[in-house]
Amino acid sequence: MEIATKEQLRGAFLRWAVVTVPLILLLGFASSRIAPAGAENRWYAALARPSLTPPDWVFPVAWGSLYILMGVALAMIINARGSRLRGVAIVLFVVQLLLNLAWSPLFFGMHQVSAALILLIGLLVAALATTLVFGRIRAAAAWLMVPYLAWLCFAGLLNWQIGKLNPNASTLVPSSSSAQMSF
Repeated sequence: MEIATKEQLRGAFLRWAVVTVPLILLLGFASSRIAPAGAENRWYAALARPSLTPPDWVFPVAWGSLYILMGVALAMIINARGSRLRGVAIVLFVVQLLLNLAWSPLFFGMHQVSAALILLIGLLVAALATTLVFGRIRAAAAWLMVPYLAWLCFAGLLNWQIGKLNPNASTLVPSSSSAQMSF
């Protein structure tokens, strides 16, 4: 059995990162385009929003940055071939990513504020479990997930406050059935 050099290991990690980072960015972008978000969404624009709501431009910057960090963390875990927890970590990551991708269509597209909050709580639990398992494999991968966990907590607070400020949010404005992305 031959042991890989540091350069070979770094090269393998970079090859994975070149796949995982753009893939996660693409999936996140696609999810956000299923239903328009921010000012582009008539329903969201009509909602009463809490004072701590950031300007619309913050959301794509934050999510883009978080998706990059998540992609790098995933590449680190995929590249950790000797870990017995690697498979579990990847499955947890996929589960939390699927929950993540479902939130935007549920909130912005279906106008289901309460259901989106429940989904977000499940997402936070799954992301925390992912981070903890990542930490058992590669500490750096877990640290790359920490800003995501913090943002999910902030998103949960915003989601909850929007629900409180808009108890009848689902009937606020008739739903626009047009998606921003065509297949």
